[in-house]
Amino acid sequence: MGKRKTQRKNATMLDSDDDNSSVSSSSTMRSDRMSVSASEEAEFNKDSLLDEAVDALYEKRGSTREKALAVIIEAFNSNLQQGQQFVERKFATLLHQCLNSIKKGSSKEISLASHTIGLLALTVGPGDNAREILEESMIPLSQAFKSGSDPSKTASLLECMAVITFVGGNDPEETEKSMQIMWQLVHPKLGSNVVAVKPSAAVITAVVSAWSFLLTTMDGWRLSPKLWQESITYLSSLLDKDDRSARIAAGEALAVIFEMGSLEKFAAETKGFSEGSVSEGNKSKEGFSYIQGLKGKILNQVRDLSVEAGGKGSAKKDLNNQRNLFKDVLEFLEDGYSPNTSMKIGGDLLQTSSWSQLIQLNFLRCFLAGGFTKHMQENEFLQDIFGFTPNKRNLLGSEHMSYGEKRMYKSPNSALNKARTQLLNKQRMLSAGRNFGHYAVNVGDEDS
Repeated sequence: MGKRKTQRKNATMLDSDDDNSSVSSSSTMRSDRMSVSASEEAEFNKDSLLDEAVDALYEKRGSTREKALAVIIEAFNSNLQQGQQFVERKFATLLHQCLNSIKKGSSKEISLASHTIGLLALTVGPGDNAREILEESMIPLSQAFKSGSDPSKTASLLECMAVITFVGGNDPEETEKSMQIMWQLVHPKLGSNVVAVKPSAAVITAVVSAWSFLLTTMDGWRLSPKLWQESITYLSSLLDKDDRSARIAAGEALAVIFEMGSLEKFAAETKGFSEGSVSEGNKSKEGFSYIQGLKGKILNQVRDLSVEAGGKGSAKKDLNNQRNLFKDVLEFLEDGYSPNTSMKIGGDLLQTSSWSQLIQLNFLRCFLAGGFTKHMQENEFLQDIFGFTPNKRNLLGSEHMSYGEKRMYKSPNSALNKARTQLLNKQRMLSAGRNFGHYAVNVGDEDS
């Protein structure tokens, strides 16, 4: 136990500035030797701590597995490069132990394991590993929805399914499948012996948010008129609900639908059917009129919510969030202007100019929480998604280094890294023997 405490303490002492790629000294070799060895020891302790955490996922005690998952989540959030190196060694083990936790763990363990799998997908990025995560996880996640109704557990499962589909899904059919699974949590397909269970407001909010997040990736996605009518009607009904978070989630989903032009496509399709038989024409006219009426209703709902005075005991912050959102939705519906947003990440500006981008950003920001800034600064997959290029990408002394080159440099077993270690040791010996007082070694310099 003492060993673990020491390792945890050492891990928290890691320098948070990953951009500092040079080791230099202007005094004596002793201070340089101490700083390098302390850094190497901290990295070693953190690797060791992650290995211990994965080993602990085999323990029988659920609380031990929960603590281990929390350690892994913190590590993936705090040091992306180290997480990527760790995944290279333990990818399959970590994935399957997390899936075991989802199959047999408590609600808390399921939530932690779901979050870990989502982080794992974001860490590996698109490719074979992300495909494996999606393929291996869908059945366990789908089954876990049926075991109990803890809202926090359900929300974590939904976030996990959304993220792994976002990263690992290669075609619209896979994304649509995940969206259908989510939708059935609030709109179950009822059989003769199935009783509908009314979902809580928290579950409704989580479903609509995850569903909307995946909808943003479906360029030109076409549902049948019946399914479009079902989804739009349901989202409109949520705008009248008492729960503010559900109203906000529904507003965002409708904004994406309008941005995609899906409602207009649906209306045009329905109107086009009237050229068929008389009975089909009558039904089509009714459907077209219904959609036009529904669009007008939504516009009025959005207008009311943008100026709502607030009810008794309503949180002011939530009320302001609602007003601001629906003012933006109203401006978009009336004038066609999408919200433009910007935020600073480590001194660099990340901007969005569409509802789809904004919803993706908010979803991933919420999912990553404290790890969001770190991932945006170092995760090339997320940078590509948002067109974000940090100026300080000089993580290893080379601003134009590719992802593969960075991994090659960073790996402790790489020939380049070993050569640099040997060179550093040689220079220390020479400096100590000849009493050289000043020197500088740049890790990213090819001449080192």
